[in-house]
Amino acid sequence: MAESPSAETPASGRPLPLLGLDTEFFWKSGADGVLRIQECRSCAALLHPPQPICRYCRGHDLGVRETSGRAVLASWTVNQRFAVPGLTPPYVIATVALADDPRVRLTTNIVGAEPDDLFLGMRLEVTFQPDADVWLPLFRPAAAQGEPAALPVDEIPPERFAEHVRPMLGTAKFEDRVALTGIGMSRIGRRLMVPALELTVEACERAVADAGLTLDDIDGLATYPGGGNLGGFGEGGVTALEAALGIRPTWHNGGIETFGPGGSVIAAMTAVATGMARHVLCFRTVWEATFAELMKAGRITPSGGRTLSWHMPFGATSAAHTLAQKAQRHFHDYGTSKETLGWIALNQRANAELNPSAVYRDPMTMDDYLNARPVTTPFGLYDCDVPCDGAVAVIVSAVEAAHDLPITPVLVEAVGTQIVERIEWDQSTLTHEPQVLGPAAHLWTRTDLRPADVDVAELYDGFTFNCLSWIEALGFCGIGEAGDFLQGGKNIARDGILPLNTHGGQLSHGRTHGMGLLHEAITQLRGDGGERQVPDAKVAVVSSGGLTPGGAILLRTAS
Repeated sequence: MAESPSAETPASGRPLPLLGLDTEFFWKSGADGVLRIQECRSCAALLHPPQPICRYCRGHDLGVRETSGRAVLASWTVNQRFAVPGLTPPYVIATVALADDPRVRLTTNIVGAEPDDLFLGMRLEVTFQPDADVWLPLFRPAAAQGEPAALPVDEIPPERFAEHVRPMLGTAKFEDRVALTGIGMSRIGRRLMVPALELTVEACERAVADAGLTLDDIDGLATYPGGGNLGGFGEGGVTALEAALGIRPTWHNGGIETFGPGGSVIAAMTAVATGMARHVLCFRTVWEATFAELMKAGRITPSGGRTLSWHMPFGATSAAHTLAQKAQRHFHDYGTSKETLGWIALNQRANAELNPSAVYRDPMTMDDYLNARPVTTPFGLYDCDVPCDGAVAVIVSAVEAAHDLPITPVLVEAVGTQIVERIEWDQSTLTHEPQVLGPAAHLWTRTDLRPADVDVAELYDGFTFNCLSWIEALGFCGIGEAGDFLQGGKNIARDGILPLNTHGGQLSHGRTHGMGLLHEAITQLRGDGGERQVPDAKVAVVSSGGLTPGGAILLRTAS
């Protein structure tokens, strides 16, 4: 039996969990060497993270169960780049499925084994590391292995998500009442060293002028992620921009729990369609490159303290760690490979070569991609988007008001927003990016158009695997068929059957967090893409996010 921690137990320096009323039992259950998980006494399901109600039977008779501590290795990644106090790279971040109820998965570290010796289906057992006032559940290989154990599966198979989409209530769509009338982009670059709000205003002024409007015509504001202490992740939200512009909106919205980073645009559509506003200015600003430089110089101090995250105590500090594990499972189940992801990275770089505003424009080969500095397996440097400074703005207008403007508006055919998969990253879809399959399936229920009608696809590529997930989810190839579809890169080239991320995407143009993709889709449908223009582009699909609730938008020209 493990010894109980004392007040003198030294802290490792890792980010430690906040002990809440509903979580303390978990983080301290290792004091006697027993892993405890919340259970529903009505249906015997194990529940994690703890909840006040059972998600399976909706029962309220909840308790805590002592488990066997046995688990199966569901996925893992070897972190090479991200340094965490108390954890020195390289180290293994893993998702394990509990033998007592494989629906429950824990993010953890694997100890007592070399990374090269790990395999999916490895049998594991819990061990606990005392750290200050908590016991961190880690896992090590069980003594008896035999054949690999059965892997956990998704509650809903990826190919059956469409069966869980709610049908439209009628034939009338709010999308038919809106148009996208203006776009603007600020300077884009690494470490511009200018205030974030300055970039926001720059993009917004350009969008307003592009639409043929004035700031006095704007009566709505929408943004993601809104205000708050978000570091280089935003400019301060609606409050900051309204204070700068003084436009007195009749409707405004800002928040992180929306339909991906571009969700502000979908929210604006609903406001315009219901008559709450005529012209909504949507904006998204990032200044992560400058923020990182200021932190390095000691001019900004990041916030510290305990974390509410179930991942950070184990060094899983980035979305990269989650997505790398999903990619590994996709490789295992469907035979895709790192080269499959490489074709996405190479395509984005080839398109960026024709875009003067792209951060990375130098040619790249498959050897360059494969030999790049590792980040977290299987991801290397070129699987990850480019932190930058920049802002993008898009104006959503009422169709009636758009008729009076000097531009030809881009129309909205359909949106996809439904949540089907689990929200929590490690409990969610095993083989695809979470929060992608649901919105993608939802999109096609709101239109008679089909994937074959799409001329241009601007799909979220915070990492190469995001993009692969959206390609399969949206039906441009079957689930598990991305390896064949992407082979050689011809299908996704500008002259291929699915021209993809024509401005270079976030992998080469820069991390504009989804809104840059929408800006490019509108540019292509207007025929303003210059050297990178796809001829006769009439229909474009844009996806935004994942991991957070994602969203997809299908656009078309007016003719």
